[in-house]
Amino acid sequence: MNLTIIGASSGVGLLAVQQALSQGHRVTTLSRTVATLPEHPGLTKVVGSATVAADLRRVLPGAEAVLITVGTAKKNATPLFTDTARALLEATADMPLTAPVLVLTGFGAGGSAPYLNWWMRLAIRWFMQPEYDNKTQLEELLAASALCWEIVRPGMLTNGPLAPYQVLPDLTPSMQVSRISRASVADFMLRQAQQPTLLYHYPALTG
Repeated sequence: MNLTIIGASSGVGLLAVQQALSQGHRVTTLSRTVATLPEHPGLTKVVGSATVAADLRRVLPGAEAVLITVGTAKKNATPLFTDTARALLEATADMPLTAPVLVLTGFGAGGSAPYLNWWMRLAIRWFMQPEYDNKTQLEELLAASALCWEIVRPGMLTNGPLAPYQVLPDLTPSMQVSRISRASVADFMLRQAQQPTLLYHYPALTG
């Protein structure tokens, strides 16, 4: 299938590119740099920003699924996630997008915040609160849109290999969400791209 991956130069996005190509999919990427992306006949690399609607318009046509995996190393207040959401809504306002849009945020954003364990609650409050506040706003913008969205909320990300993981489609008092590898998150997003069984849901992922 034809996949568009936005935020593809590192992390989950880069792993999703690698996995998708190994599975025979055709991939178009949008990222600020292409230096880390592989050379592959099935890969089209576009340099641009997820926060610029004109750049998004270059990579959305023909997509059968869109993966948004943007991230930032800056844990202070950042509008990256809301800027990406607003750019996507602007880009699709005059070019309707019917493909599923799978968006990576994190467990602790939106309605999942009260379900954090105590140490993740403290970690986010001390080090990542502005980032998670912005991710929550992204979720709210997309949930109110006409897009076919799915919000993916993994637990703490690691650089481990692809390994068995759990998908928790609903928020429950007894749920336990802990570490999960980026490779496993990429695997889940690609599976949902091919068979989107959780559209308009907020699946949590844990190892």
